[in-house]
Amino acid sequence: MYVQSILDRKGAEIVTTRPEETIAATARLLSEHRIGAVLVLDGSGHVAGVISERDIVSGMAKHGAGVAAMTVADLMTRDVLLCRPTDTIEEITAIMTARRVRHLPVLEDDQLVGIVSIGDVVKQRLDETALEVDSLRQYVLAGR
Repeated sequence: MYVQSILDRKGAEIVTTRPEETIAATARLLSEHRIGAVLVLDGSGHVAGVISERDIVSGMAKHGAGVAAMTVADLMTRDVLLCRPTDTIEEITAIMTARRVRHLPVLEDDQLVGIVSIGDVVKQRLDETALEVDSLRQYVLAGR
């Protein structure tokens, strides 16, 4: 299976923000969309970083309540790993596990086409496993 299969199931909605946006506004955005991270796009629409709940919590631990007035650029992760629709689920699972990342933007021909989370990957793997079990069950029952 490929990353494209995840995008086909979940859709291509991508929640984004800008580097100059406040952390308070970004926290509201995360809560509103019930997501764990937001892609940060520069003025040209290219991925400049990602800001996650974890980044905000770390910022609160370091800076206290004043973190709400800080900008996304102050706390975002700039070294963003990317994937392609043609990457396999196994490949991105290995990357997410080894690099301890929970979100991967998906680029095709240098264009942002989606984002996959570790939750999306786990759901896809569980669905695949359930399909395999069902197929094996039907095969065994047909042989009786």
